[in-house]
Amino acid sequence: MSIGAEKILRGQIIEHLKGIVSASGTVTREQLWDFDLDGTTHRLIDRSRGIRNPRDMQATLSIMSAPDGPYTDQDLDGSLFAYAYREGTVDGDNAKLRRAYELELPIILLRRLSPGVYVPICPVYVVEDDTEKRQFLIALDADLLNIAQPSSPTPLERKYVSQITKRRLHQPEFRARVLLAYKSRCAVCRLDHGRLLDAAHIIPDPDEDGTPTVDNGLSLCKIHHGAYDTALLGIDPNYRIHISPQLLGSNESPVIQYGFQQLNGGEIALPTRTSDRPDTDRLRIRFERFQEAC
Repeated sequence: MSIGAEKILRGQIIEHLKGIVSASGTVTREQLWDFDLDGTTHRLIDRSRGIRNPRDMQATLSIMSAPDGPYTDQDLDGSLFAYAYREGTVDGDNAKLRRAYELELPIILLRRLSPGVYVPICPVYVVEDDTEKRQFLIALDADLLNIAQPSSPTPLERKYVSQITKRRLHQPEFRARVLLAYKSRCAVCRLDHGRLLDAAHIIPDPDEDGTPTVDNGLSLCKIHHGAYDTALLGIDPNYRIHISPQLLGSNESPVIQYGFQQLNGGEIALPTRTSDRPDTDRLRIRFERFQEAC
């Protein structure tokens, strides 16, 4: 396959994969193994290895990172992602990933959440091959290909790549974990259409306690997420829903009546696992802000 044809195919695979992930935030090993694109099956994950090197492609297609895996994959100062060489020679399976670096080809980073469940981050790019540390540096945005020294960015570059990492790596993982905990339904109205669901922070992301953890998250449909962020909807530490007086006194539309007024005083749906449920201290802090806004 020519480089041009391979770039086009990779782009098509990535766009189709992103469409699938938009529904639930995750994909399964089965979906990755039997990935159908226009009637043709592509294997996006290897049977037993953390790197997928298709025979008909010149470079690696995907790499997998597991928090409990044998390799030292990690974020670097909140900016780049370090992907460790496979054991043994610096070539072998690493050779095709090095080829992706040389050709600036987009690849897929599969972050494993649990056995057989992954969050795909794509497209990502190999921007440095560090043979001394036996690792590749992975950038989460094509713009990072223009940084001269990815492992030693300037302060301005570091700020930019840190923002990219938060948006492209941590936010998809946060959404995936929250949607899994809430079984892909809105905690307020029980809507179960994944493409209409967000992972909302209880304590906002910029705050010190705004961690991207499930107990600081709520699965909310887009309309209730917007209402939560603009203090038109609040959730108290007892998991009860409160609607702003601005909406309770409105008779403008059925959406206000059924989507808000009738939910006032009800309880949110909670994750099955106690550890995944909203942290009550965070709910209390956020609810106080809602009351102040009212």
